[in-house]
Amino acid sequence: MCCKFSSDTDSPVAPTGRYRILDALRGIALSGICLANFPEFALYTFQKQEIVEAMPTATFDRIVKYLQYVFIDGKFYSLFSILFGIGFSIILSRSLQKNKNGLAVFYRRMTALAVIGFLHLMFVWSGDILLLYALLGMLLPLFRNLSDKKLLSVSAALLFFPVVMDALKELTGFDAAAPAIEATQYFNRKNGITDDNFGTWLLNARSYPEVFKFLISGAFVRIQEFAEGNRIFKVLALFILGLYIGRNRMYAHLARHRSLLKQVRLYGFAAGLPLSALYAWSATGDRPLGFTAHALMYATSVVPVCLAYLSTVSLWYLKRPESNLFRLLAAPGSMALSNYVGQSVGGAVIFYGIGFGLGATTGLVYVELMAAGVFMLQLIFSCVWMRYLQFGPLEWIWRMFTYGKRLKLIR
Repeated sequence: MCCKFSSDTDSPVAPTGRYRILDALRGIALSGICLANFPEFALYTFQKQEIVEAMPTATFDRIVKYLQYVFIDGKFYSLFSILFGIGFSIILSRSLQKNKNGLAVFYRRMTALAVIGFLHLMFVWSGDILLLYALLGMLLPLFRNLSDKKLLSVSAALLFFPVVMDALKELTGFDAAAPAIEATQYFNRKNGITDDNFGTWLLNARSYPEVFKFLISGAFVRIQEFAEGNRIFKVLALFILGLYIGRNRMYAHLARHRSLLKQVRLYGFAAGLPLSALYAWSATGDRPLGFTAHALMYATSVVPVCLAYLSTVSLWYLKRPESNLFRLLAAPGSMALSNYVGQSVGGAVIFYGIGFGLGATTGLVYVELMAAGVFMLQLIFSCVWMRYLQFGPLEWIWRMFTYGKRLKLIR
C-alpha cells in the first residue's frame, strides 16, 4: 500500500523504481489477510455454535480454526501495518532530501486513503482497516524526529498497552466500546436485525439496500471491535516499527542485516509459535483465563511470528532475488489496495444473497479453500494487469487524488 517516490515530491515514481521485496511482502500479506477475512465474508464467524457443529466438516473445521489462530490471525495484518510504516518513511526521506515539505503530500495521501476507506467501510464491507490506517497514519509525523532507540521503545510500549487497558477493564468494568454498542443496537432495532437473523441477514438479502442496512450497523460493530481489541495502539505500534525499518533502509540493504534477520527468524519462531498455540487455545476456548491474559498472549505471540515471517521471506529473497516466485508475489503486492478491496467485493459476490449465496452453510475448510482460490485469481489478474499498466485501478485513482493531476495509466 505504499510506494517509492522520485526526486519530485509532486509525482509518484515509475513502477520500475519500486523495491521488489516490499511488493512481495505485500503480496504475502494479502494472501494471509484473505485467509483471515473470508470466514467473516462467509458468515461462518456469525453462526451459532450448534449450527457450526452440525456442518459436515465440523471436525476438520475445528482443526482449521485452531491452526488459523496459530499461523494466521493477526500476523498478516501486522505485516501489512509494518509495510505501511515503511512506506511513510520512504515518502518523508525522499522529500527531505530535496529540502521540500513532504508532509503536505503525505497528508493529502492520507486524506485520499481515508475517503477510500470510508467508502469501503460503509458501502462494501464492515471489516475495513483502511480508514483506521489513514487516521493513524496522520499521527506518524509526530514521531519522525525521535531517535531509533526511542522509536523502538515507543513501539514496544504501545504493543503492550492493550494488556494494561484490558486489566483496567477487568478491574473497573469501564468499557470504551459502550457508545458503539449502543449505536449498533439502535440501528439493529431500526432495521429489524436481531440475534436470530444476524448470522443469515446477508445471505437472505436479495437487494443491495438490504445489505446496506447491515453495513450501517456493521460500521459501528467495527468501531466496537477496534475499542475492545485496543486496535489503535497495536496498529500505531506497528506503524512506528515500520518507520524505524524504513528510516534505516533495511529493505534496501538486506545483506548487511543478514545476521539480524537470522536472529529474528530464530527467536520469532522459537518464542512466537508456542505462545501462538497458547493464544489459539485461549481464542477457541472463549478466553478461559480472562481478557488480560488473552491480551498478553496476543502481544507476545503475534508480532514475533509476524517478524519471523518477514525475516524468513527476506532471507529467501537474498538467496534468489530474481526468482519467479518473488516476481509473481510482487504483482498483487504492487496493487495491494485494489486487491484488498477486490477481496471484499469477491467475498460479497460468493457468499451474500445478492451473489451466489454460499454463506452461512459453508464449512471453514471450504471457506479457506475458496479464499486461497480467490487470491490465486488475484495473482494471475495482477500479473496480467501490471504487465500492461503502471498502477492498479484504485492506486491510479489514489495517486491522482493525491497529486491533483491526471497520471498516465498505460505503460
